[in-house]
Amino acid sequence: MKTESGAQSSYRIFVDQVKASQVQQVTLQSGRIDYVLKPEFGGQHYYANFVGSTENLTRLLQTHNVEFTALNGGADTASGLLGLLLSTGLLVGAFAWLMKLSSAGGGIGVGMGMGKSNARVYDEKKSRITFADVAGVDEAKQELQEVVDFLKNGEKYRRIGAKIPKGVLLVGPPGTGKTLLAKAVAGEAGVPFLSMSGSEFVELYVGVGASRVRDLFNRAKRQAPCIVFIDELDAIGKTRGGGVPNGGNDEREQTLNQLLTEMDGFDGNEGVILIAATNRPETLDAALRRPGRFDRQVLVDRPDKSGRLEILQVHARPVTLGEDVSLETIAAQTFGFAGADLANLVNEAALMAARNNRQAVLMADFKEAIERVVAGLEKRSRVLTPIERQTVAYHEVGHALVGALMPGGSKVSKISIVPRGLGALGYTLQMPETDRYLLMEDELRGQLATLLGGRSAEETVFGKVSTGASDDIQKATELAERAITQYGMSSTLGPVAFEKNSAQFLEGGSTRRSISPEVAVEIDRQVKQSIEKAHDMALAILRLNRDLLESATQRLLQTEGLEGDELQAILDQVKAPIEMKEWLAKG
Repeated sequence: MKTESGAQSSYRIFVDQVKASQVQQVTLQSGRIDYVLKPEFGGQHYYANFVGSTENLTRLLQTHNVEFTALNGGADTASGLLGLLLSTGLLVGAFAWLMKLSSAGGGIGVGMGMGKSNARVYDEKKSRITFADVAGVDEAKQELQEVVDFLKNGEKYRRIGAKIPKGVLLVGPPGTGKTLLAKAVAGEAGVPFLSMSGSEFVELYVGVGASRVRDLFNRAKRQAPCIVFIDELDAIGKTRGGGVPNGGNDEREQTLNQLLTEMDGFDGNEGVILIAATNRPETLDAALRRPGRFDRQVLVDRPDKSGRLEILQVHARPVTLGEDVSLETIAAQTFGFAGADLANLVNEAALMAARNNRQAVLMADFKEAIERVVAGLEKRSRVLTPIERQTVAYHEVGHALVGALMPGGSKVSKISIVPRGLGALGYTLQMPETDRYLLMEDELRGQLATLLGGRSAEETVFGKVSTGASDDIQKATELAERAITQYGMSSTLGPVAFEKNSAQFLEGGSTRRSISPEVAVEIDRQVKQSIEKAHDMALAILRLNRDLLESATQRLLQTEGLEGDELQAILDQVKAPIEMKEWLAKG
């Protein structure tokens, strides 16, 4: 039977022809198949009626590499249109649901439940930190003990008319125990304690941070009296400056505004105390730091000698100490160490004792731990050539001989030519005899000369210098520049500060004020002059003590380290040039 498409065939015959690789091309329509045989099999056109799964048919054609075209019929078009309408309806419904949620909470993320605060609740059974575990920060501890007492015995304060402080801001350098103090408050207060980090408030979606602040304080109000602790407050509390272009609204500013409202808005937070910690108080918004929000700012600074002793005693409780260990001596030798540094020091000493299969930690372990913390890990695998080893030995002895004559509270306690850390091929260890918080002019000049003593020794012995003094030169230049620009120790420029500190408790951060080119030239001239005079004095000392420099260096090359009585006997022989006294006095 002939049609416009060719003769009629059956679906079974069509399938057999496909499997026999006789079919060249196929056109699929709704309920019908049109196909053409290959030329070698006659090239005739056929059609066949089809009822069944189109998916199975297309798989058959693909398996036997038959070219085919699918034409959508009315039924397929209706089916596709229905699917499109259903998909569109689902998308519209989902979007409407999200918008409904977002309208209730200030943003899509808030509506999806992201506006809930992730505050950790203190559990007395898991954490047992109390004020007995905090040492070396007695003033800060006393301030927080008053807060704890108010929460426990609030009635005696209310009778006299005293009001509970709304906020306590803990400020200080990293590692001094700010977070530990907050944990101790949690252990002592016996009231609910909610803790979050500043970075946990801010998310991608607008409004999430503000919603989390609201949720945090709502939780605290329901559990009042209660303590809320926010660590690293500067993550959300930085000064507002309108820094978002095109009139945009910064998510961090929204979070800060909500925090300000919660701390001192129309709705009181009776019985809720906010404790926050930061090491960058200078970046906080003025509205956040004012009384009425943070009523108290508590400085948690690096401990003094007695504070370091108390901290060492706390961390040494679980450690088995040898009879020769003197924690007082260790405390005296660790000026500038924060609480975290001292905890690490005790742990390093214990690890060394265990590594050497000892039953107790000895004083030698603590000495090695101090050197490891200050100078870095010993690297005996770093093999120096003979000339390098000799240069390093003269360099370090030069530091020691010059430093022995300089005023100040530090004395040379050890010289070593064993490489340590990243780039130190040797080192001269100076230990403070007492805690010092001020430097006099002559002591600063003495530090400059000591820093340049290594390079001066190389010049004295070899008549040339090496790259080993690069770090010394960097430190000397920075010290001389601070003396001129920050400390006002210049007879020509006078007591004028040309730099300002942008970071109060972090290293660095100084920025140069706007100054004239003439002043900049004069600063550079003064810095260069200070360093040159210190360099000349170091050369004069070493030339006067040339024989001692040689004998001490040869001894150091034999032993790789000098310390104790042997080193002190060498340093006692150092002679001072006549002009040194005048140089220290007038520069």
